[in-house]
Amino acid sequence: MKKTCLALLLIIVIAAATACAGAQSGPGTITDDAGKKIQLNSSPTRIVSHVPSITETLFALGLGDKIVGDSDYCDYPEAAKTKPKIGGYYTPNIEEIVALKPDLVLTDGHVPELITKLDSLGIPIAVIDPKDINGVLSDIELLGNVTGSQKEAKDLTSDMKKRIDAVVNTVSSASRPSVFYVFDATDTTKPWTAGPGSFVDALIGLAGGANVADSASDPWIQFNMEELINSNPDIILVDSSHGTAAISPAQIKELPGWQDLTAAKENRIYTIDGDLVNRSGPRIVQGLEEIAKILHPELFKD
Repeated sequence: MKKTCLALLLIIVIAAATACAGAQSGPGTITDDAGKKIQLNSSPTRIVSHVPSITETLFALGLGDKIVGDSDYCDYPEAAKTKPKIGGYYTPNIEEIVALKPDLVLTDGHVPELITKLDSLGIPIAVIDPKDINGVLSDIELLGNVTGSQKEAKDLTSDMKKRIDAVVNTVSSASRPSVFYVFDATDTTKPWTAGPGSFVDALIGLAGGANVADSASDPWIQFNMEELINSNPDIILVDSSHGTAAISPAQIKELPGWQDLTAAKENRIYTIDGDLVNRSGPRIVQGLEEIAKILHPELFKD
């Protein structure tokens, strides 16, 4: 009997030791969002992030100390601004990236020459490019697995899911005001807006609104004045994160055509930080919450 117990104990100890060793041995082969298989022999400790949303996710997972470089546009959190810069989004500096000696580079795949060049140099590069909210959650878990931060990723996605569910449940029985999102109004007669397939469109729906551009053919389109006047949105959301493309609510209310819209007449024109609703990282839930408060203030009183 004693021998049997000792044998069982030994098996348990060996199994536990094997599990621990496996957990420390690294992620092995991973499949990124482009369907590409990448072999990693150990969890990366020198990461270069080419995209702001990926940088935000890495920091949210507690991996800021493992980021050795990021892009010129990586500006959140504050610590991201202090990292060595590897160039602009469309103009990444390959020499700078190589000099940082990364064991993993992360990108969204929209600059294919970056992938081609780093592949030729033998530097692992993975594509993180979620297409919807569920994809954002899945990619956080993927990055957690790649970096050995599974617990942090699980905690983060669990919190995000709870907050999403809280918003959806709160607005489930509310009326659905029509919403027009102004992404770029450089040409005020043909403003750019968000259509199906964009995160903004999804967030408006989850927040209890109806996107007036939900029947558009592309995620990003230009609305002409006739379309805008005919749609006559109840609420206008103005992206405040794009410099010269931005326009203030006060300016909109003075524009020909715009001033006759219901949203203008009822002073229901609001600004929103575009980084919260366009970056596919953890803060997208904050963007959802802010849109919901704008659309349904009576349901989200502090």
